[in-house]
Amino acid sequence: MAAVANLLRRLDQAGFSGDAEDGIGARQVASTDNSIYQVRPTAILYPCRGDDVTLLVRALADTGLSLTARGGNTGTNGQSLNDGIIVDFARHMRGIGAFDPDTDTITVEPGVVLDQLNAFLKPHGRFFPPMVSTASRATIGGMVATDASGKGSRRWGKTSDYLVALDVTLSDGTPWRVEPMTRAEAEAIAAGSGIVADIHREALRIVTSRADDIAAIFPDMNRGLTGYNLQKTWDAAADRFFLGFLLAGSEGTLAITRSITLRVAHKPKKRALAVIRYAAFDTAMRDVQRLIAADPVAIEILDDKVLGVARSDIIWSSVEGLLGGASDVVGKSDPAQPDQHGAGPLPHPTTQSEYAVGGRVGERAGTASSSEDQTLAAMNFVEFAADDNATIDAGLAALTAIGPQGDMRIIRDDAAIGQLWTLREKSVGLLARLGGARQGIPFVEDTAVPPEKLADFVAEFRALLDGHGLNYGMFGHADVGCLHVRPFLDLRDPAQAALIRPISDEVARLTKAYGGLLWGEHGRGYRGEFSPLFFGSLYPELQSLKAAFDPHNRFNPGKLAAPAGQPVDRIDGVPLRGEADRQIDPARAKDFDRAVACNGNGACFAWDSLDVMCPSYKATRDRAQSPKGRASLLRAWARLDSIAQPSPAEAAERDALAADTHASLATCLSCKACTTLCPVKVDVPVMKSRFAERHWAKRPRPLRHRVVAQMESMLAAARAMPGLANRVADSERAHAALERTLGYVDLPPFAVADPGTLPPVASPAKLKALPAEERARVVVLVEDSFTASFDGPVIAAAARVLTACGYRVLRLPPRSNGKVLYLLGLRTRFARIARRRMAEARALADLGVRLTGPDAATALMFGQEFAEMTGDSVDVTGLETLIAEAVSHGRAPTATQTVPAQRLLGHCTEQALRPQALATWAQALAGFGITATPIKTGCCGMAGLFGHEAANQKLSRDIFALSWADATQDDAMLATGFSCRCQTKRLTGRRPLHPVELIDRVLAG
Repeated sequence: MAAVANLLRRLDQAGFSGDAEDGIGARQVASTDNSIYQVRPTAILYPCRGDDVTLLVRALADTGLSLTARGGNTGTNGQSLNDGIIVDFARHMRGIGAFDPDTDTITVEPGVVLDQLNAFLKPHGRFFPPMVSTASRATIGGMVATDASGKGSRRWGKTSDYLVALDVTLSDGTPWRVEPMTRAEAEAIAAGSGIVADIHREALRIVTSRADDIAAIFPDMNRGLTGYNLQKTWDAAADRFFLGFLLAGSEGTLAITRSITLRVAHKPKKRALAVIRYAAFDTAMRDVQRLIAADPVAIEILDDKVLGVARSDIIWSSVEGLLGGASDVVGKSDPAQPDQHGAGPLPHPTTQSEYAVGGRVGERAGTASSSEDQTLAAMNFVEFAADDNATIDAGLAALTAIGPQGDMRIIRDDAAIGQLWTLREKSVGLLARLGGARQGIPFVEDTAVPPEKLADFVAEFRALLDGHGLNYGMFGHADVGCLHVRPFLDLRDPAQAALIRPISDEVARLTKAYGGLLWGEHGRGYRGEFSPLFFGSLYPELQSLKAAFDPHNRFNPGKLAAPAGQPVDRIDGVPLRGEADRQIDPARAKDFDRAVACNGNGACFAWDSLDVMCPSYKATRDRAQSPKGRASLLRAWARLDSIAQPSPAEAAERDALAADTHASLATCLSCKACTTLCPVKVDVPVMKSRFAERHWAKRPRPLRHRVVAQMESMLAAARAMPGLANRVADSERAHAALERTLGYVDLPPFAVADPGTLPPVASPAKLKALPAEERARVVVLVEDSFTASFDGPVIAAAARVLTACGYRVLRLPPRSNGKVLYLLGLRTRFARIARRRMAEARALADLGVRLTGPDAATALMFGQEFAEMTGDSVDVTGLETLIAEAVSHGRAPTATQTVPAQRLLGHCTEQALRPQALATWAQALAGFGITATPIKTGCCGMAGLFGHEAANQKLSRDIFALSWADATQDDAMLATGFSCRCQTKRLTGRRPLHPVELIDRVLAG
């Protein structure tokens, strides 16, 4: 496009230091957020500094292009979607300035993530209070754009309440610092000329001449009318004029932010959470107004839909006990038994008039109930926070005295409370996978009404959706009257997509009738057409403000308001993701169903480098190298690949997308984190394999594929003569040939176990011959070809330790596991291997023996890749579980030596699929006198052969540097994964022991 080429040329000449992308793949990745819409931009720019922003705005002149700012890309209503230029701040502009403890202020760049900022502030005892559920990836710039709030806003307020100053660039390229001032100071500026004077003049006119209308139209609510907040811009009593209140919530339609100065708050040192369970959602909703009298920090509600889907999420194992035991039935928890997380009754006795902690719904302490226990329909999470326990105890006592209309459980352990809030934060993603083609989708998801009217409003809202025959999920900030409602629709069905208009209209009228707002938290986005309904006679003033700030309508056009005579987008005039997805043929839709299901919640954009998902994104900050980006590319490619007779343009676009999709998937380490940690379970490794099969079916495979596909057969031969294999492989000529012809570097040396140290081979016949009592003691070690070839002593150590723990140990000798075939898309060959491996394992498991493996990543294939191909699943128990069981039953022998305390590092796939493994290893090691502390890390960057590919060297090392470099500074470390031990050895020179090796050593003396 000539205009884009002209813009990029101008930027290059002006010294723009950021990145620019205008390829089809990058534009496709940028075409969606967390909303139902899909709008492909013309190009995406990634500024590195504030001056880049100003250069960009100036270069935009006369190009005819628009500009839309983007932060975390978590908008639920298309706030940062547009067909012009997207300015993405999240890649580079993530700088945090110095914290000023005297004023409690700090300056940040727009791309700083909320969790990142709070991690920076934590040592100072401060935090930035607006706590959105997407805190792991939501940026401060985006929070300013929507005037975000979130949990606890009743106490802590909204983002705009913490604004000290904004450095912005105006539509003509003028840099401008926005700060509070007196009316006289504002009038002095307004008396001048230029765009800054025009803005002040227009804003002053409106807030002074329309003061009565503003007071009448803006609701007196915690979740007030956002998007050009005239109500707060001028405070006559304080003589305070601050245009920051106009910019906060303006969604980038007025100016582009370069930096933000914030006031931060003291972080309470302690907290407690009351979990109240109800048999009816309406009861839970109506109880909120009673509970508010205890003055908690927050009351959040979850309905049965959220709780039901949560049971299939990885989070459930860590929260089920906290929710009262058999949490699908109200009334089953035991109030006399606090659990290990500190959950239990209040430390003072309940009285006859109080509601029992853990009692049946509606049952008072000391009274009998003739009714059966009732199915759980809702929960209220009620949080108290303070610097001392006495204040929290007083709040909990007040709550108990009020008498919640459901049974209550108190959680005091901070980590446990964090797990429960994680469940709440995942609600959006969870509702996207309720099952079937319908998903919980956002378009009426953040209504807000006066809190005292919420229960009645919700009753009518539910009746409205029931009238359309829809299912739906509800959760949210009940204490401030803001409820998140997600109707379940399949937008690939035109009839269901057509419901968006009537439901939106009906909900808008309903919220207005209750004195509330259609957008109570997430901003307006493409819902700007409803602005006149809520702003009434003030709407023309919004148009005047937009014209003063952005007379040519270049900043995020079509949203919120437009200069008079120019259009605002309508919700049914913007392309939907479902419109494109319905063009994918059934076969491809089935193969790539998880890509289609991706709702864009962006959990894979999490800031913390210690989080397992997603290593390639964390190291590159390239959204195309994330599960969401890959899902977007796969969807677009699958749509075009479904066309039987594409036009030349369609074929060209398909081929370009295929190349971009292949490149994106090439950097996926197949760690499986997205398989479980993504709320929607966007399983990229599975789709990577399926894409590769289709991709290479139409192209000749490179030599590397053909050679690597035979690797496990070659390993079997090399294991028979490891010394010779090492001499050959270790020569400089061999290294050069491997890198030149196959593209592999730093391959590990062979290290096989002495056959005399290995247990006998298992067979069904041998097991059937054993007495039942003896068979119950049998554990079968499932060897994998990689550990057997390169880390064989680990297998021998595992056999010795298990034997010492009282197990009778047999083994399955190493077989091909076919993982490389799977990743290369050689799925037919892999399926044959999977059937053989599964049949072998099934024959043993059906005899009642347990299987285990020394390497979790390959052992877990029996429940993942093998299961996908065969429809069967065999549990290969973790070594740590077997050893911990022996310890707990007193079967573990006494160690004969002591060792220093160890750091315990887990394989990323193990962390994703078996999240309790490290804690169980720590318990097992403790039984032998070994203190081992699980260390939170992400991926090490090796991932089988990935880290050995020459093309991946920089990325592999960058990923290692994210979390493993700091965790591997000395020899006091244990690593459960073979890949991790290999990567650590090659990059630090130090090889961590497998935990079972250390146990073996302390037993050997």
